[in-house]
Amino acid sequence: MSADYADFLAAKARRVEQAGPDIDAGQMHPMLHDWQAELTAWAVRTGRAALWEDTGLGKTVQQIEWARHSGDTSLIVAPLAVCHQTAREAAKLGIDARYTRDGGAPPPGVWITNYEQVAKFDPASIDAVVLDEASILKNSDGKTRRLLTDHFAGVPRRLACTATPAPNEPEELCSQAEFLGHATRANMLAAYFVHDDQGWRLKGHARGPMFAWMASWAVALRRPSDLGYPDTGYDLPGLEIVPELLPVAIEAEGQLFPTDLGGVGGRAKVRRDTLDARCGRAVDLVAAEPDEPWLLWCGLNDEADVLTRAIPGAVNVGGSMSPEEKAEALLGFADGHIRVLVTKPAIASQGLNWQHCARMAFVGLSDSYEQYYQAIRRCYRYGQTRVVRAHIVLSELESQIAANVARKERDAAAMTGELVAAMAANTHHRRAA
Repeated sequence: MSADYADFLAAKARRVEQAGPDIDAGQMHPMLHDWQAELTAWAVRTGRAALWEDTGLGKTVQQIEWARHSGDTSLIVAPLAVCHQTAREAAKLGIDARYTRDGGAPPPGVWITNYEQVAKFDPASIDAVVLDEASILKNSDGKTRRLLTDHFAGVPRRLACTATPAPNEPEELCSQAEFLGHATRANMLAAYFVHDDQGWRLKGHARGPMFAWMASWAVALRRPSDLGYPDTGYDLPGLEIVPELLPVAIEAEGQLFPTDLGGVGGRAKVRRDTLDARCGRAVDLVAAEPDEPWLLWCGLNDEADVLTRAIPGAVNVGGSMSPEEKAEALLGFADGHIRVLVTKPAIASQGLNWQHCARMAFVGLSDSYEQYYQAIRRCYRYGQTRVVRAHIVLSELESQIAANVARKERDAAAMTGELVAAMAANTHHRRAA
């Protein structure tokens, strides 16, 4: 059944019908680079497409231009703090894209709103919709994913924008395919994934067919040269990962000397027991470079509280704040009004552009490679002009977590390379057609 369905999807991919207006790269705004114009024009023609591009490659200007060409009334949905960045980018293109939370049936134009306001809008009045940071489809609860998918199912043109997803992450791939109307989650899982005691994983023989199918409606990109363009202006100055492994004495039940983290409960205890030492090291790092903007990533409220009290002028963006308060503080850091920002990856690791900052510290670490990657990429992204130094502040016992994240990073890079290559080959084929 799975093999048959994979064949069905491969055949379906070959006859994907154009759902958007006929347009070419020459009709894009001249501010876009040639490769951005090519991708945006392709996405407009495709109608229901995904742009999976690494951070800093200009997804925002591409989605704004897509929205301008894809309908009389277009809606861009983004995290609240990102909404204001999007409006600023639109102004550079000469587009009056306004943030709104009024809902209803907006008049013609390009409109921007945040995810919390989606249910207020009449989808029948919208010609085209963009999900910025579309990984929310995976990261959110099932209720939010279903709301976004069902609410916009009748909108004729849809665009999903996010950083390059890991090809072995079924939740993200299936959720975006379903939002765009190319396959249901159940059918995609049956065709390309197998379930075992480790959860869903990609079938070995299904990798090629899945990539070929996705290439009909998505493009994955790490740098312009993936599409044959020069990387001029997209050379990052460097990233230094600095391990800060602290020899903290920890009492471990049943062990004379603790040798492992002992599961989730053990990890939580170790993180609490080492809190003061890790926070103290982070405070010293910030004090050693008093003229640098600093971004401090935490996982516990107590970590954030200790750091905020110990560092003069530090601002903590926490979960208890309203969306508006969070957005104001996050933009305050971007604009240089706040020198030291303390927050969690779950709150601020996606969509924000902080190239002005080249110093960060993880005051503890979880096993989530995606959160780690996104947090690093707030500062280490195209447009950064300095070497970014990221300190990983852990106890020696927690080095197991860092090793696990590093392994996931290697695995993700290898599979993403295959995904990018498959989609680049499809792009070259379209050019030759």
